[in-house]
Amino acid sequence: MIGFVSLFMDLSSEIIHSLLPMFLVTVLGTSAMTVGLIEGIAEATTPLVKMFSGTVSDYLGNRKWLAVIGYGLGALSKPLFALASTVGFVLTAR
Repeated sequence: MIGFVSLFMDLSSEIIHSLLPMFLVTVLGTSAMTVGLIEGIAEATTPLVKMFSGTVSDYLGNRKWLAVIGYGLGALSKPLFALASTVGFVLTAR
């Protein structure tokens, strides 16, 4: 079951993240530099969150709830892209 959850979350993330630069430039009117900044912040944040969650996981000894929270936050953030009307909103959702 977790494999299917991971598959569908990865699939939805790849679809959204591949269309996000086009949305930012055409709909929100941002520059290529802003798109790069948003992507850079997102890519820099990912390893920090992984390191923190790994430390918390080792401390708690329970990985199931961290996985549920992680996938839950990911699923809740997907609709935020459709509601985004500003670059800050997109950055927060990303």
